[in-house]
Amino acid sequence: MSTSQNPFWYKLTSVPDTDPSSCVLDAFRIAIAERVASALPPLTVEKAYSGVDYGKKGVDFTVALPRFRLPGKVDELAKKVIDAFQPDDFVASVVHDKAFLHFQLNTTSLIREVVNQIYTTTYEPGQGLDANAEPTNPRYGTNSSGGGKTLVIEYSSPNIAKSFHVGHLRSTIIGAFLANLYKACGWKVLSVNYLGDWGTQFGMIATGFEKYGSQEALERDPIKHLYDVYVQISREAEADPNVKVEAAKWFKRMEDGDESALANWRVWRELSIKKYTEEYERLNVQFDVYTGESEVGKEWQDKALQRLEEMNLVSDANGAKLVDLEKWKLGKAVLRKADGTSIYLTRDIGGAIERYEKWNFDKMIYVISSQQDLHVAQFFKMLKLMEFPWADRLEHVNYGLVQGMSTRKGTAVFLADIIREASTVMHEQMKRNEEKYNAIQDPETTSREVGISGVKIQDMAAKRINNYNFNWDRMLSFEGDTGPYLQYAHVRLCSMERRNPEVFPLPAPSSIDFNVLADSQHARDIAILLGSYPDVVKTALKTHEPSGVVTFAFRLAHAISSAWETLVVKGEQDRGKAQARFWLYRSARDTLGAAMRLLSIRPMEHM
Repeated sequence: MSTSQNPFWYKLTSVPDTDPSSCVLDAFRIAIAERVASALPPLTVEKAYSGVDYGKKGVDFTVALPRFRLPGKVDELAKKVIDAFQPDDFVASVVHDKAFLHFQLNTTSLIREVVNQIYTTTYEPGQGLDANAEPTNPRYGTNSSGGGKTLVIEYSSPNIAKSFHVGHLRSTIIGAFLANLYKACGWKVLSVNYLGDWGTQFGMIATGFEKYGSQEALERDPIKHLYDVYVQISREAEADPNVKVEAAKWFKRMEDGDESALANWRVWRELSIKKYTEEYERLNVQFDVYTGESEVGKEWQDKALQRLEEMNLVSDANGAKLVDLEKWKLGKAVLRKADGTSIYLTRDIGGAIERYEKWNFDKMIYVISSQQDLHVAQFFKMLKLMEFPWADRLEHVNYGLVQGMSTRKGTAVFLADIIREASTVMHEQMKRNEEKYNAIQDPETTSREVGISGVKIQDMAAKRINNYNFNWDRMLSFEGDTGPYLQYAHVRLCSMERRNPEVFPLPAPSSIDFNVLADSQHARDIAILLGSYPDVVKTALKTHEPSGVVTFAFRLAHAISSAWETLVVKGEQDRGKAQARFWLYRSARDTLGAAMRLLSIRPMEHM
């Protein structure tokens, strides 16, 4: 990491759950902890480390002395640390403020070690950089905490033949982020799209397709056509109760395995999955497994019902089977209808058991809206009551509602409509600046990518449990904290390569004198933000909140924007200074890109 053979931190105490080789700020925190512990025996370095927190308002790190519960007054304890303090390559200064000690890091070491770490975890080390260099191994911000563990994550899960509403979009965006996040932390991840591809609505569609179906319309846009058929037959069913009776009979035939009833359904399902796969690809979302309620075997559904009956938790209500969970304040849940057909709760239970048998997961996450909190709680409780030892490995990641998201015409929203609308609105926005628009090589792709960035960032910017009002105008603005603003910040950093050919070839950071940046507050602000990125990733894993990563990306974009005027590369006569600044900007580009990719956003290089 440093110019010597040994890494910068090789003489520091080893502290559990720290890894300076993937988060260099761990080394600086350990150095602070060593100072505090050596001045205040019997405090250990490990205990002192637990008290080293990020500072506020221009302070790098802060230690709150009362948390250690040491004998003596706080002022006396603080004086011991300050009297023993000597500045070195890690820590430049310490000041006492009430109950706190505030530490400032050595600026040159901070910038050098952060840039070095980003470089060695992003490129082949020792090669330097040419003008066309692309990251060969972008691992900055990742860690191996989940090594050897398997996560199954279910998200998106639209219903075939029904509109892809914004709840599905939120589940898709949050789920894709979590899948990326767990991969970044070393887990093996299986992304599952559990389609609503079974149930009485398919009896309705089968009944309606005989009257209103068109093979041509089906092949052109299966999702929309099946939805149209469903709407038409549902309207008819309101006036004629026999339609629902016929539909129920049809679904019963499907459940009983009648091939003539299943043939069309199979075609509809296959065409719908093909269409969804294309649309998810536009969203930069990929699934390892497409499954559905139809694929859950009857065996475990029947066994689950039998086991709950043995536990005297099942009652009969006019032929339907109910599970009584009142004791746990979870009400009563229907497990089987009076006609013997399954419902999605039974299928969820059977599906979870089958997944454990198939994948032996360490954790399974369901990304489902908070409207379904009761359903998920009932489902998890039943698995625990059945005494499956893995039932406590299930986790529900929920989210709030979106208000006001439809196309500008107010029509029912399908995934294709959302993508088309984001692209169209962004395209119109870009055309307002004719000169810039004419310079864009591929306006269609650019407008789609920037538009989708806008949708995703607006969704992930606040805590996921919050409801929010969707706003097309706000989403597509290049000003303020929006997706287009982040894309613009990344593009601007990429353009530095094109605008500054004179800095190339660029030697590896270990050969750069970063002391030339020691007086720059802007350089310092950027470096400490960059150094904090591995912590941002670890925190997100604990909270399952994309908003922390979004906030980080905006803070970094703002810090870069503030530095442009003073931390210039173009026209800087001192080559060493220009190259040191360029490395800082290149590190910022790579880290901002990493944060965007974690959020499932494709960072743009031209715009």
